[in-house]
Amino acid sequence: MVCLGNICRSPLAEGILKSKLPYDHFKVDSAGTAAYHIGNPPDKRSIAVAAQNGIDISHQKARKFSQDDFDHFDKIFVMDHSNLDNIMQMALTPDDLNKVALLLGEDEVPDPYYGNENGFKKVFDLIDRACDQLSEELQKMQS
Repeated sequence: MVCLGNICRSPLAEGILKSKLPYDHFKVDSAGTAAYHIGNPPDKRSIAVAAQNGIDISHQKARKFSQDDFDHFDKIFVMDHSNLDNIMQMALTPDDLNKVALLLGEDEVPDPYYGNENGFKKVFDLIDRACDQLSEELQKMQS
């Protein structure tokens, strides 16, 4: 799960998807395309909205997406077109490119950083619905 700073959207996406998958069969992580917040916990509003929905993301630490992520993950989901472009430019092979997609298909997950708690709730709901579908698809692929 990838967004810009790895403190708002992608930590939520990581936490939400982890909550929907068997932990012993899937590895879910998140990263940012920028190095603004490396080592920091998620935004307190992301932590709060996740906690309100029974998910603890307070232990996560922001990190920057790296070339190695293409080798470590089968799927790479990004939150918006800007981050999609950034990740695709890092791809070295057609296989790398095939791993990358927008989490919401053609739509973007809006960045709630400069807004209020309502924006974080909206983002949680968008990601939660997408992860419901993604969870089903991933578990079918595993079977």
